[in-house]
Amino acid sequence: MAGRGSRLRPHSLTVPKPLIPVAGQPIVHRLVKDIAKVLKQPIEEIAFVLGDPAFFGDDVVKSLKTLAENLGAKASIYRQDLPLGTGHAIMCAKPSLSGPAVIAYADTLIRAEFDLDSNADSVIWTKQVDNPQAYGVVKLNENDEIVELVEKPETFVSDQAVIGIYYFKDVAVLKGKLQEILDESVMNGGEYQINDGIKRMMADGKVFKTGTVDEWMDCGNKAITIETNQRMLGFLKVNGNEQLIASSAKLENANIIEPCFIGENVVLKNSTVGPFVSVGNNTIIENTTVKNSLIQTHTTIKNANLDSAMVGNHVKYDGNYTSISIGDYSVLE
Repeated sequence: MAGRGSRLRPHSLTVPKPLIPVAGQPIVHRLVKDIAKVLKQPIEEIAFVLGDPAFFGDDVVKSLKTLAENLGAKASIYRQDLPLGTGHAIMCAKPSLSGPAVIAYADTLIRAEFDLDSNADSVIWTKQVDNPQAYGVVKLNENDEIVELVEKPETFVSDQAVIGIYYFKDVAVLKGKLQEILDESVMNGGEYQINDGIKRMMADGKVFKTGTVDEWMDCGNKAITIETNQRMLGFLKVNGNEQLIASSAKLENANIIEPCFIGENVVLKNSTVGPFVSVGNNTIIENTTVKNSLIQTHTTIKNANLDSAMVGNHVKYDGNYTSISIGDYSVLE
């Protein structure tokens, strides 16, 4: 979680990207809960690798500890002080790297239902894609074992893209290989990469298999985060296992076109909201039409016609624009 999320600015200037809510819950909260569902077994510990304490402060730590405790797990907090890559970030959590473990990047969401292969030393989670040349993909042998990781292949290797979630039967084996990488200063693109540790495990004969997810949703920039919010609301509406419209929401001559998430103490007045809109707690929307948008907490929006908009926390907006992207504490009147 240590990155600054520069592609999602201005929204990630004041809130770490993994804690930006999508469909009413922070990205990392949804990701951890979805991984827990796939694992179908108790989780003892969740280790979070954060960046600068000035940005990932006490409130962030508190929310992550609560997330872990709600899953019956202990939370461990580590810091990556320098952006030295995925392999380096993992090794920042060195004391926690033992036994079975899942490693995940905290800017992606999934929908998945599969069983982990008990015969594999590791499972790399993948998604079938139409344009594999745009991704890092896995190369499989005749036994459907992963024998190579190929970054953006120019010729067809497979259509299984690596999504950034990994299972290790004993993550201490990966730790040992990553320690070798650090000791030997093996870097790619100026960073220490998890793939270099994985390739050394493969060279030792460790068995890697795929776990294919049904849906893979990115939260890298404003446009794709809005799309992810739309897709997640659609899934939640079909599943029906989350309350999407708070009972404390107040509607005055207002209309909600589902699916939408409407948070606590939201006021909708003379407005039409939806479909595919998330509205955070204590937000007021007045004389406005909004669809396909993501609006955070304690914000006031008046006299607007919004589509594909992303609006931060504590914003005041009164205007005549449509596809907007406004960060926290902005005022446009």
